[in-house]
Amino acid sequence: MSATTCAILQKEFPAEELTPLSAVRPSVAQLVRRAHPDLEDGSLISPAALAPFRAEYVRSVLEEDLGQLSTLDHDVLKSLREHEVIAADVDKAFETKLTYGERLSDRIAEFGGSWRFIILFGVFIGIWILINIILATRAADPYPFILLNLILSCLAALQAPVIMMSQNRQESKDRARAEHDYKVNLKAELEIRHLHEKMDFLLKQQAQRLFALQELQIELMEELARRNGGGATQS
Repeated sequence: MSATTCAILQKEFPAEELTPLSAVRPSVAQLVRRAHPDLEDGSLISPAALAPFRAEYVRSVLEEDLGQLSTLDHDVLKSLREHEVIAADVDKAFETKLTYGERLSDRIAEFGGSWRFIILFGVFIGIWILINIILATRAADPYPFILLNLILSCLAALQAPVIMMSQNRQESKDRARAEHDYKVNLKAELEIRHLHEKMDFLLKQQAQRLFALQELQIELMEELARRNGGGATQS
């Protein structure tokens, strides 16, 4: 595998990774020529060297379309500039930041919102009522089960804020997931737009080359026809 020097970074890269400046789309090539006026059309440039100019072009396009850029837009531009992958496991990153109390509240909320809790608590209430009915006057909580009502009220008062804490964290996780999806979608849209423009530019270049070859072929055919015509006249 042959290595070639990038005209901007002055570092060696595999030859197949480098792109001549003439093959870069005009909007980005204009930014490159503005920063490096000594480059020629045949100068080879690496993707890492092109990334900042692509990010600058994308920034101008976004400012045209969206106006003032948000923090998420700047994160996407940074990933384009540094030529890095923006996709990440949001759930895993979020879970690593939870404290012990937050993890415990999530488990309590998960258990409190399950059929297992409903069945176990229903069995507990049934046994409590049955025991106090059987014991009658000797019962610790006779009818109308005031102690049981107190326990239920305390349980509801403690369970509600725990569930709310878990729901707030779930909302934060959903918000982080939505922001991450927005950044990934925006970068994908920009990359697709870049590919479309690059394909259009390459097709235009190819059409121009084919047209030039066709004109050359026509000239050669006309020249051959003149020579054949001249030879026939002499004979």
